[in-house]
Amino acid sequence: MNLKKSPKPTLYYVYDPMCSWCWGYAPTWHKLRTALAESGITVEYKLGGLAPDSNEPMPQEMQTFLEQTWHKISDQLGTAFNYDFWQNCQPRRSTYPACRAVLIAREYGLAQQMLSRIQTAYYLEARNPSDLDTLTAIATKIGLNNAEFVTQMHSELLNQKLMTEIATVRQLPIQGFPSLVLEKNGLFKPIPLDYLDWQNSYQQIINDV
Repeated sequence: MNLKKSPKPTLYYVYDPMCSWCWGYAPTWHKLRTALAESGITVEYKLGGLAPDSNEPMPQEMQTFLEQTWHKISDQLGTAFNYDFWQNCQPRRSTYPACRAVLIAREYGLAQQMLSRIQTAYYLEARNPSDLDTLTAIATKIGLNNAEFVTQMHSELLNQKLMTEIATVRQLPIQGFPSLVLEKNGLFKPIPLDYLDWQNSYQQIINDV
C-alpha cells in the first residue's frame, strides 16, 4: 500500500481499534468527519497497529497503567468505560488481531461497523478483542461469514496486508493514536487534535486546503 498523491486533499485518520484515546476521541471525530462531508476532502481510515500479536498475559503493572488511563480519559472527556474488563478478562497486549478483523470487514464495506462493535465490546461490554472468539462473534453480528472470517484471520496474506499498512502509516508525521494527517499535492501535514472541540481541527484543515 502506498499513499499516493490524490487529485483532491485527503485526510488520513490513523487509529487502532483498541486504542483507548481513540475511543475517547470518537464522538468528536464523528462530528469532524460529518462537517467535512461537504468539503470535498477525502477521508481515509488507516490502521496504525498499537501492539503486536502476543499470547502472554499482560503484566500487572501495565494493566494498572491502562486502567488508570481509562480513568484519566473518563475524567477529561466524560468517556464511558466498563472497568469490569480488568476483573473478568485475561488482558493481553495484542491489538493486531482487531486490526486484521477491520481489514477483513473493509473488504465488504463494513470497516466502520467492525470498529464500532470492537470498541463497544472492549470498553462497554468487558469483552476482549484480543481473542479470536470475540472478533468472530462480532464479525458474525455484522453479517460476515463465520468460517470465512476465521480462515482469513489465519491468512498470511492478511497479515502481510496489515504489516504493509502499518509500515506505510509509520512514514506519516504522526505522534501516536489517534492522529490526523492532511495530504495536499503530495505533501503531508499533521493536524492538531482537540479532543473536546471538533471545530478547531476543522478550521485548521479548511485553512490548509
